[in-house]
Amino acid sequence: NMGKIIFYEDRNFQGRSYECMSDCPNMSSYLSRCHSCRVESGCFVVYDRPNYMGNQYFMRRGEYADHTSFGISGSVQSCRLVPQHRGSYRMKIFERENFQGQSHELVDDCDSIVDRYQISDCQSCHIIDGHWLMFEQPHHRGRMLYLSPGEYRSIKDLGYRGMRISSVRRIVDSC
Repeated sequence: NMGKIIFYEDRNFQGRSYECMSDCPNMSSYLSRCHSCRVESGCFVVYDRPNYMGNQYFMRRGEYADHTSFGISGSVQSCRLVPQHRGSYRMKIFERENFQGQSHELVDDCDSIVDRYQISDCQSCHIIDGHWLMFEQPHHRGRMLYLSPGEYRSIKDLGYRGMRISSVRRIVDSC
């Protein structure tokens, strides 16, 4: 389950760098800012605030010469390695917080929760198997949340106030 991402202070892989192979809750211990990065192996989720908070971006293997190209307006402040997952994917979504209201089980990607399940919102969920990305807009667009196996009683406590979940996607990249 090896991953490796190299962060650089300046655009185009210039300035001081920091190599990371696991979760890092606070990049400022190593770099004063982060404006480009190179994912050499694995997949990572990067955040624009420390402690895995703020806007989130999914990064697969590749070169990112300019932080604005992957949507971060400020600087990468923390990052998380997405563990490899072999096997099935399963999650249960709930219309309301605390696992209340209508519920549905998902085992694959869903372009539109509203269209497929006729529910207006997804406010809590239980990730049973696999790692998932949840998106604000249909067709996996807009702000996103990365979720690993576990119970999430209130999705709005995970990062964005007032964010509605409209689509979900499994992380199936052979990272």
